[in-house]
Amino acid sequence: MANLDTISRTSVVGSGYMGGGIAHVLALAGYPVALADVDAATAEKSRDRLITQAAQYESLGLFPADAAAAIADKLSAAPSIEHAVSDADYITEAVPEIVDVKLETLRRISGSARPEAIIGTNTSAIPIDELAKEVHEPSRFLGVHWMNPATFIPGVELIASTYTDAETVDVAELFVRSLGKITARVADAPGFVANRLQFALYKEALAIVEEGTATPEQVDAVVSNTFGFRLALFGPFAIGDMAGLDVYKGAYETLEQAFGERFAVPEVLTTLVEQGRLGVKSGRGLLDIAESDKDALLAYRDNAYGRLSALRADLGPAPGL
Repeated sequence: MANLDTISRTSVVGSGYMGGGIAHVLALAGYPVALADVDAATAEKSRDRLITQAAQYESLGLFPADAAAAIADKLSAAPSIEHAVSDADYITEAVPEIVDVKLETLRRISGSARPEAIIGTNTSAIPIDELAKEVHEPSRFLGVHWMNPATFIPGVELIASTYTDAETVDVAELFVRSLGKITARVADAPGFVANRLQFALYKEALAIVEEGTATPEQVDAVVSNTFGFRLALFGPFAIGDMAGLDVYKGAYETLEQAFGERFAVPEVLTTLVEQGRLGVKSGRGLLDIAESDKDALLAYRDNAYGRLSALRADLGPAPGL
């Protein structure tokens, strides 16, 4: 099994927007990256695109000086998937989210990679167990779910299958963190955490549009300027604890009257409120925030919201929206 000290060469199979972003991160961290796609011409075209894009990011101050040159030096276009992975210590599979395509690609990758190489699939929602069954030596295989655009989004989900060796997860986590990313280990369930939540929100947003409560433009304006603004800095449980779980319980009761069972008060929320665990104002909620941290947390929140507001004002509105 590879360890962090022995990871020196990497490969990315799938050179589109997602795989390209991962390749950028790996190359900027100093790792040689062999890029592969359906054929050599596609991989070479993607390499050219990624170098050009790096130069654009560099000119905007989003990448460090000389980033494009560094990426050009570290990034190579492989003639085939098999060639790309043959001497890699860490391999990312980032082909389209089609089960049969992923299975065939993983068969090719795992059949040509060295036995100790770690293989991470960037699937957005397919259970890792389902993909692992087609991987040679699946103990070195896991889900490593980057978010789009991988170049800039900090979070990465790590998902072990029932076949994954614990050491594989440990090494993968250390490696991804060494790239400057923030990891979270989650269980192997369809959609994992990020996309299960993201698509639940999207479905409810569509329902709001379909029933005529708001237009798509109005929904986006509300989300991006209200709770979505907060989500840039805090997760739902931190936000709930700062707002007050008794407030949430009352809101659910109103929503349930209007929309039925899908908005019923969650049992755990009722229990917490009955126990007096209302969040920051009572000392405990779903999170256990120490009393000594309360004032500092709220001061951080206000400072962060103020600075985010200033950043948004500086950026101005998104073109076309």
